[in-house]
Amino acid sequence: MTVGVLAVQGAVREHLDALRRIDVDARPVRTPEEIAASDALIIPGGESTTIGKLMERYGLLQPVRDLVAAGKPLLGTCAGMILMAKKIQAAAADQPSLSLMDIAVERNAFGRQIDSFEADLDFAATDGGPVRAVFIRAPIIAAVGSGVEVLATHRGRIVAARQDRMLALSFHPELTSEPRIHQYFLSLR
Repeated sequence: MTVGVLAVQGAVREHLDALRRIDVDARPVRTPEEIAASDALIIPGGESTTIGKLMERYGLLQPVRDLVAAGKPLLGTCAGMILMAKKIQAAAADQPSLSLMDIAVERNAFGRQIDSFEADLDFAATDGGPVRAVFIRAPIIAAVGSGVEVLATHRGRIVAARQDRMLALSFHPELTSEPRIHQYFLSLR
């Protein structure tokens, strides 16, 4: 199995390192052909408007949609989650979106960079107790559609959800030594 990590901006290296620690063939992807050749794809955290505009510029939005339509797993962390959402609350008029997952997201819901934090979460899809989560200018999932399963909340706010083979996270599992989130994502294939 080859997992692509969209490498246009954001926490690319950190996801690659996390996947390699659990012996997964992980590669940075930057072209439609590299996305199509991936068995699963991660859109990392970073700045969602920048990532979206770069995806639009380089023709990467449709290849990601095609990957999902082919039944391959997609993980979006933080900015990646924002790009996956069908609705981005208070989005700029030119905010690109994949519009794949039946969720509405609110950007920077926990505050600015200075308000970043870590927390232990009960993640419904994993065993072994709480998972450590890093939140950096984190969005939340403000609403979910009927086909979306909520996997974790923090202070009553949705921070992880799954729809089919798509997994959306407000937090950054790549910034901890915790392997269970990436392992769960890989189990979706």
